[in-house]
Amino acid sequence: MIELSQLCRSYTLGDSEVRALDDINLTIKAGEYISLMGPSGSGKSTLLNMLGLLDRPTQGVYRLEERDTQELDEQERARLRRERIGFVFQSFHLLPRLSAFDNVALPMLLAGMAPAERQVRVQAALDAVGLSERAHHRPNQLSGGQRQRVAIARATVMRPALLLADEPTGNLDSRSGAEVIELLESLNASGITLIVVTHDPGMGARARRGIVLRDGRVVQDSAQ
Repeated sequence: MIELSQLCRSYTLGDSEVRALDDINLTIKAGEYISLMGPSGSGKSTLLNMLGLLDRPTQGVYRLEERDTQELDEQERARLRRERIGFVFQSFHLLPRLSAFDNVALPMLLAGMAPAERQVRVQAALDAVGLSERAHHRPNQLSGGQRQRVAIARATVMRPALLLADEPTGNLDSRSGAEVIELLESLNASGITLIVVTHDPGMGARARRGIVLRDGRVVQDSAQ
């Protein structure tokens, strides 16, 4: 599903060049469950942004479903992000003035999907995360765990092949965090490729494959 070959990402800070990613070579198969770990500044978020087509490499190749992403224009990249990739963030990123239903519907609205289809998909997505009864609540009327479940419903309503989660339990208590992990793992069990950035060794150990970064390089890649 994913092939990274000699992938590098450099930034210029003053007179210095900083390599956030340095010669990354990875192959990720469809349906894998991967934890991405490493100290702060190791390149985890940069790699996740690269995988999510939010950034471009300075050098190297990123193939997603056999397509060289460097050859895609911005419109094609946006379409792939919308249709094939779901994002779950630590801070939820829900729009405060929209209900849970409307937050989940937003990707389909941007894609121009018909209202009847949006209705069916949003209802199914909220049912899947156990929040159908909270459909018309705004984010400030929901708990942290409920907000994250709304975010997961929004991330998966377009039925993506790849789900990228950046510290998805970082703002949650232990009980809500455990519920979110179980939900993400159930999505992976249904066939979605799941990549989770985490600082939590316990969560990292749950993945079937663990990748550790340090100074922009892969220093460990092993089955759990």
